[in-house]
Amino acid sequence: MRTKSLKKNKINVITLGCSKNTYDSEVLMGQLKANGKEVAHEEEGNIVVINTCGFIDNAKEESVNTILEYVDKKDQGIVDKVFVTGCLSERYRPDLEKEIPDVDQYFGTTELPLLLKALGADYKHELLGERLTTTPKNYAYLKIAEGCDRPCSFCAIPLMRGKHVSQPIEKLVKEAEGLAKKGVKELILIAQDLTYYGLDLYKKRNLAELLENLAKVEGIEWIRLHYAFPSGFPMDVLDLMKKEAKICNYIDIPLQHISDNILKSMKRGTTKEKTTQLLKEFRERVPGMAIRTTLIVGYPGETQEDFEILRDWVQEMKFERLGCFTYSHEENTGAFALEDDVPQEVKQARAAEIMDLQSQISWDLNQEKIGQTFKCVIDRKEGQYFIGRTEFDSPDVDNEVLVDASKYYLKTGDFVNLKVTDATEFDLYAEPVN
Repeated sequence: MRTKSLKKNKINVITLGCSKNTYDSEVLMGQLKANGKEVAHEEEGNIVVINTCGFIDNAKEESVNTILEYVDKKDQGIVDKVFVTGCLSERYRPDLEKEIPDVDQYFGTTELPLLLKALGADYKHELLGERLTTTPKNYAYLKIAEGCDRPCSFCAIPLMRGKHVSQPIEKLVKEAEGLAKKGVKELILIAQDLTYYGLDLYKKRNLAELLENLAKVEGIEWIRLHYAFPSGFPMDVLDLMKKEAKICNYIDIPLQHISDNILKSMKRGTTKEKTTQLLKEFRERVPGMAIRTTLIVGYPGETQEDFEILRDWVQEMKFERLGCFTYSHEENTGAFALEDDVPQEVKQARAAEIMDLQSQISWDLNQEKIGQTFKCVIDRKEGQYFIGRTEFDSPDVDNEVLVDASKYYLKTGDFVNLKVTDATEFDLYAEPVN
C-alpha cells in the first residue's frame, strides 16, 4: 500500500492596503522564516495569509474579494488553509466569521503571536525589528508608532489600530542598523501620525530627536517622512530637515479639507488660516521642500461653496504632490451620524476637478525642472527605462525619473546625478551627468 507523501507547507502572505500593512506582513514573514517555515510574498503557497485593509469602501471590497477568491481555491483543493488578519478582520470579525465561515481563522491587528501559533510557529521576542522586506532592496518602511489618538470624524483607523503607541528610539535605531546592513539606503518613516511620536514615551513630541539618531546610522542616505498631522506640528523637525542632508526635503501631510465649516465637522483641530500659515512656514524654513497632501471631497454637508474654497486654495498653494479621494461613510465613526448627503456623481466630479487642477500644477512645476540636475535613486528597470526618484518623490505615489536604458546603464539601488531633459505631468526624463 502506498503511503501519502508529506507535502512541505509553503505559506503565501498577501498584503492589501497601506505601507503600515506592508510592514506588518514583513514582520510576520520574518517570524515565520525564523521558525524554519517556507514563506513567500504574493506567490504560490498551499497555506495563505491575507493581511486585509478595512479603511474605506473600495479597500474593504478588495479585501473581501481576495478572501472569497482564496476560499474558492480552498474549495477546489488548490490551497489547504486560508487565514485572515489585518484591519478588516479587526473591525468586522463577527460579520466575516458569519458571512465567510470557510476561512480557517480570523485574527485582529494585535494578534501576531496567535496567528503564528495557528501557523505552527512561536513568536520570537528576540527578533527585534527583524523582518523579510518586500520592497526593492534600496528602501524600506520603518513604522515608528502604531495607532492614533486623533478624533477625526471620518476616520476608522483608531477602531482598527487602537491608541497611539510610540516605539522607543533605541529599538528603531537598531532596526535601521539592521536594514542598512542589508543594503537599505532609504528609510520611509510611517505612522498614523508622525507628529505625535514620543508623547506617550517621552512626554514630549520627540520626532526631531529620533531623526537625529537615525541620521547617524551608517549606510542610510535618505530619511523620508510620511503622514504628519497639521495640528501641533513639531517645528524643530523643520530646522533639522534644513541642516541634516540625510532628511529628505519632503513631507506627506494629509490635510483632508480647508473650508473651516468642514474642518470643524471633521474635528481636525485646525483652521484654514492656521494651515495656510503652517505651510508658509514650511516653505520659508525649508526652501525647495516638496509637500504632499491628500484631500477628501464629498464629506457630509460639503456645499458647492465649501468645495470652491478648497479648489481655489489648491490653486493658490500649488502643492508639489496631491491626491484626492471621495468621502466614504464609515460605520462607528463620528461622521456616520451625519447624513451622507453629497451624491456619488457629485463627489466623483469634484475629485476629478481637483485632480485635473493638480495635473496642470504638476505639469508647470515639472517644466521648471528641465535643465536642472538632481540626485536620484534608481529603483528598478522597466521596459526600456531605468526608473528612479528624486528626494522629492516617494515610491508608488509620486513622480518618477525615466532614463533610456538603450543609451545608459545604471544599477538599481545606486544614487546617481540625473539632468532633466523633458517632463510630463508626472514623469521626468533625464540622462546621467558625471
